[in-house]
Amino acid sequence: MTQAEALIVIGAVLLAGLAADMVGRATRLPRVTLLMVIGIAVGRPGLDLVSDAAIATFDWLATVALSLVAFLMGGSLEKRRLQSYGREIVIVSISVVVVSLVVIAVPLMLVGVPPELALVLGALACATDPAATRETLSGVAQKTGFGAKLEGIVAIDDAWGLVVFGLVMVAAKGITGDADWALLGDALYEIGGAVALGLAIGLPGAVLTGRIQPGEPLRSEALGIVFLTSGVALWLGVSFLLAAMTVGAVIANRARHHKFAFDEIDHFRWPFMVLFFVLAGASLDVAAFANLGMLGAAYIGLRIVARFLGGLLGGRLGHSPAIQARWFGAALLSQAGVAVGMALIAAQAFPQHAETILTLAIGATTVFELLGPLGVAIALRRVEASSSSGQGGL
Repeated sequence: MTQAEALIVIGAVLLAGLAADMVGRATRLPRVTLLMVIGIAVGRPGLDLVSDAAIATFDWLATVALSLVAFLMGGSLEKRRLQSYGREIVIVSISVVVVSLVVIAVPLMLVGVPPELALVLGALACATDPAATRETLSGVAQKTGFGAKLEGIVAIDDAWGLVVFGLVMVAAKGITGDADWALLGDALYEIGGAVALGLAIGLPGAVLTGRIQPGEPLRSEALGIVFLTSGVALWLGVSFLLAAMTVGAVIANRARHHKFAFDEIDHFRWPFMVLFFVLAGASLDVAAFANLGMLGAAYIGLRIVARFLGGLLGGRLGHSPAIQARWFGAALLSQAGVAVGMALIAAQAFPQHAETILTLAIGATTVFELLGPLGVAIALRRVEASSSSGQGGL
């Protein structure tokens, strides 16, 4: 792709983001969903106006965009918020992950899907997209605290998802007679290494943050911390999402003026998010996903059911208000890059199922990126309406 083509694509996509923002304000539709629809319309599934070279930049943009969002999500894990909602956040996040695995894997096994494939697909369903969730939350009032809980849940559930994925991979390999406990070790290394890296960068970062007044120097400091964290995480082979979240959490809890850094990142991230979501929609291979037929439809349907059941169960166990427990699942439908990363690992471990795993992961991710923001917006409105009318009790 030439420089001229690259600039044209970037300019057109950013203007499309402006249009999505205007339409979203007028219709109350989530901007993320509108951006995905635009991507689908102009990309491979639609007019095919976006070149393969432009779509090839998606991985790089995804890393940048998700790193920024992960840092902000880490900032949501403030001590004050954890003291208020920490128990609910942990219980709901674990419940959603475990129920997602069971509700998808067991029915697929019962209808004849190979057990190892069913387990892998159940594990893929555990991941939630922090980017789509936070973008939708940022545009809606959060008077009830429901939005604050959602931010905390999506900030930590990928950690549980990675642990479950590691255990599932060992079990699935055992079914095929080739158990490899190193896969679980890899998952634990990815999590533990990410947290250790986040602490190593976050602690000195917390000392620095806030000593510079808001503006361009602070923006450079904040972006430098985020990008350094993600780059080192990729180099070490640990989760850049969890590392960036850890840095954000450390700075939020230890820096004296931490809001300066988060405000600068918040102001900077939107152009990256526009490019990320439009190219995500443009890259969808509809034909390949359609070829999965009933398996693809079953995965999507079962994951929706699992999210609602997991959210309801977790909300009840965590003593959340009844209206919130009913709507946690709808607000946790989004699925993104973590699931695709898991799919790549699973495809290498089970080459006989590689095409099915990758196609389903990519296709279902796009579907849930369209549905997820709508679910967040609807859930927030229902909870807000119920709380305003005084019906939010247990």
